[in-house]
Amino acid sequence: MNVIRSLIFYVGYVLAMLVCGVLFLPPAPFLPLTSRYRLLNLYNHFIIAWFRLVCGVRYDFRGHERLPDGPCVILANHQSEWETVYLQLLHPPVCTVLKRELLNIPIFGWALRLLHPIALDRSRPARAMKQVLIQGRTRLEEGLSVLIFPEGTRVKPGHRVRYNKSGAVIACRAGMPVVPVAHNAGERWPGRHWVKNPGRLSLVVGEPIATEGRTPEDVMREAEAWIEARLAEISEVPRPEVPAETAKHPA
Repeated sequence: MNVIRSLIFYVGYVLAMLVCGVLFLPPAPFLPLTSRYRLLNLYNHFIIAWFRLVCGVRYDFRGHERLPDGPCVILANHQSEWETVYLQLLHPPVCTVLKRELLNIPIFGWALRLLHPIALDRSRPARAMKQVLIQGRTRLEEGLSVLIFPEGTRVKPGHRVRYNKSGAVIACRAGMPVVPVAHNAGERWPGRHWVKNPGRLSLVVGEPIATEGRTPEDVMREAEAWIEARLAEISEVPRPEVPAETAKHPA
């Protein structure tokens, strides 16, 4: 049944992308940035609803009322493709830090380019870090929130890596709050397997973490501790007590 559901889901996934590519991409470059986000994010709204409907997923969203009125840096754990779709809808307009290769995907990548992401060349870590710090602050000053996955890559549920502090550095330099987000999306939408799993998908938004007068290390420790504590509560897969990897990621 999960295989059949997943096949039906991907039929709708591809058809929606084609339809949005034909109807939404041509006018999008001529719209103001805020209107462009609203238009292109209609695809995201559809995918989130289609996934719930077809794959038997029950959403449990909490804490959205804690989001600040202005721009912020959103720090979330990264397990699958689902959160890259949903978090665009969390506090728009949102600028996402992502790998440059995604911009080359037909239709999907073309739409991403129109949303002013921070696209990194991960083969050059030092340059990528500098790019995140400079462009991240610029995006915040322009009124966009910045979404960063501090783990740097998708991490399988039940595994843990060291969090990168670049998001906290951006927030501290710009004087903007950090909003931690925790979810168990990888248990429903596996990161490296196409078959989806029914069940509860939980996402929790934390209280904004003030950055004024604090170091990035201090802010990052608080954000990481909050995310890991929430993951221990909402995950069906037990969390490890210490990082399984110690390698840092550029963003």
